[in-house]
Order: sequence, then C-alpha cells, then structure tokens
Amino acid sequence: MTRVAAPSPPADPADPAAFRALLTGTGRDLLAQLRDLDPADELTVATRLRRDHPPALVSAAIGQARLRQRAAAKFGADAGRMFFTPDGVEQATRAPVAAWRAARFAGLGVRRVADLGCGIGGDAIALARAGISVVAVDRDPLTCAVAEANAAALGLADLIEVRRGDVTDVLDGGALAGCDGLFADPARRGGRGRVFDPEAYSPPLSWAVAAARRVPFAALKTAPGIPHEAVPPGAVAEWVSHRGEVKEAVLWFGHDGLPPRTAALLPGGDVLGGDGTRQAPDGPPCRYLYEPDGAVIRAHLVAEAAERLGGHLLDPSIAYVTADELRPADPFTSAYEITDVLPFHVKRLRALLRERGVGTVTVKKRGSALTPEELLRRLKPQGPGSATVFLTKVAGTATMLIGHPFPPPGSGTA
Repeated sequence: MTRVAAPSPPADPADPAAFRALLTGTGRDLLAQLRDLDPADELTVATRLRRDHPPALVSAAIGQARLRQRAAAKFGADAGRMFFTPDGVEQATRAPVAAWRAARFAGLGVRRVADLGCGIGGDAIALARAGISVVAVDRDPLTCAVAEANAAALGLADLIEVRRGDVTDVLDGGALAGCDGLFADPARRGGRGRVFDPEAYSPPLSWAVAAARRVPFAALKTAPGIPHEAVPPGAVAEWVSHRGEVKEAVLWFGHDGLPPRTAALLPGGDVLGGDGTRQAPDGPPCRYLYEPDGAVIRAHLVAEAAERLGGHLLDPSIAYVTADELRPADPFTSAYEITDVLPFHVKRLRALLRERGVGTVTVKKRGSALTPEELLRRLKPQGPGSATVFLTKVAGTATMLIGHPFPPPGSGTA
C-alpha cells in the first residue's frame, strides 16, 4: 500500500521571515507561477514546487496567493502585485472608497498627509496616486514591511514614507511636521470581535479627534454604525456606500464646503447632504415605492431623499418613500412599482402569489418581526413569475406591498 504524505501546513502569513522570503527573486517567481492557482489544484501544485524549493517558501507563496485572490475584490488588478496579511485583507479600505477620499483631500489642496494606522497601505496608495505625499505610520513591524513592499510594487515609494511606531508616540514625536492633512483609521476589532464604542477604538476616537484638530484638514474613518451623538462639534459626518453596500463613515475636519451630514454613493460619486434632523411627511401608499440607499438612511437624510422625489413616508418610523411619480434614475433610491397593498396575512399572500404563478419572491422588510427566510418557507412559491414583497408598516399597521423593481432586471432601461 502506497502512503501519500500529508501536505505540510501553510506558512503563517504573519511570520516576518516568511514574508521576507517572498520579496526575493525566487519568492517573486513562485508568486508569478501561482497567480492563477486553483484551490482544487493546490496540493498537486505544492507537491511539484517542493521538489525544487524549500517547503516553507512554497507554503508562504501559496498562502500569499490565496490572500491576493481574496484581495482582488477590494483592489482589483493591483492585488496581483501587492502583498497582504490576513488582517490586512480584512481591514483594508476598498480601493474605490480610498480613491474617493484621496480625491477629496486633493480637491482641498492638501499636499502631505499623515496616515495614522496605515495597515498594509491601501489608503496611502490612493493618496499617493492623487499626488499627495504620505507619512504612513503603524506599530506592527510586519505590517510596515508589507506597506513598504506595496508602495514599491506600485511605483509609489517616492511618495510614501513608512514609519514604525505607536501612532500616539509618533505623533508626539513630530509625525505631523510638514503635514497639512491627516487620515486616521483606528482599530475597531478586539480580542472578542468588533468594537462598537468609539472610545474603545485603538486609539480612542477622542484621541483621533484631538489629532485631527492639529492640521488644516483631516478625515477619520469610523464604523458605519457610529451614533450621531458621537460626532464631534465642527465635524462633517459622511456615510459612504459602494454599489449599495455601506462601507464606512468618515468624520471630516476643515471641510467647510459640506453640510453637517452627507451620504456619498460610489462609484457614481453622487452626494446628498443635509443636517440630519428633518422628518419627512407620511401618508398612504402611492404607485411607486422607493428604497433609500443605506448611506442615506445612516446619515438621517431620508427626508431629503423624499423631497427630491416629491414623496412621503409610508410610516413615520420606516425608511420607505412612496410617490406617484416615477424617477428610476434617482441615484439615492431604488424604485419599485407597487401592484398590491394588503393587510399582513401570510395565507392571503400565498394564495395571491400562487394564483399569479409567482415562484421567485424577493422579500424586503422594515418594521416587521417576520424574517424573509421564514416567510419564504411559509409561502412555498411556485411558478415562472417573480415579485418583490415588502413587509412593513403603513400608518402603524402591519402591511404587505407587492411590486416589481423598476426598471425590471435585464430590461436595459436606464
């Protein structure tokens, strides 16, 4: 009986020695060979490569190839030239979001930015590509080495200076010298997972705010769920979504051209602003229902979105807007044409959908205790048709609305 040796465990991607080996000519050659590695072929490829290379180097290269594949969702084609750590992939800003912020800095005339808590350098790269020089600071030696390697790999080493140290110490030691801008991304994860209290960030939000006030312009990245009451006086709070998914909130300092609360939608770059205190009127359902982007909701700008549409809310506590006029091109909302408005009753809904041959049901809910999964189990839809069902409230009463996205998927209508 032939025994096949089990593959050795992959090298720890957080091992500095393993990372340094990847920067050698041999390491880079291995990474080039592994660019299109199929996970199903990993064992076969590893066995072949270990015939000519040290097992630890092969394992490190395979681990880095995996990270690059994961990072492609955030960094696109650049991921194939960059280097990552597991935490770096998880925590890095998505490239289009970082580019948006960098363009904002550049538009303000900022020339040099202190990037405090730079991680693997994603934001520093975006700033440098916008023509801004960067002092990038992180306390982890491996993370600093990765940031330096990424700056070099993308041809930006002349614009990015990486310094190792605790941001609180480095800042007191003069990291802001010559900087007219500051960007800080306090760590929001601890030993037990995500941290929700801004004062439990590392460093605390209050420290980052004090640092931001020492330069003309600053941006502090925070979690999208930051409470409005935690936004410091004088700061502009901007919620940013990318392709409909809210990615972060940013506190801007020194940017007098923005209203107190804004929602920025990427990749289009549309911005909605207001003071975050207005309440939209409410009334009965109309022909069209509009679902605001999550950034609009987080920024408390639903009233401003409703005003753009000439609409009102279904319920004072629910972020669904309804209107008689169709505006499918509105960038801040998604439009649906409503065909039915019914009191909440699952059996009646099931009968209606079966009568119409609806087998594909998209469930959306706001203000309902029933989950979409539970409703679909109870509906058991069948047939070739499709529909969207909204579980919500109308004037405080549990209600079901049936409709369709507008324009319909695949119609090509703008």
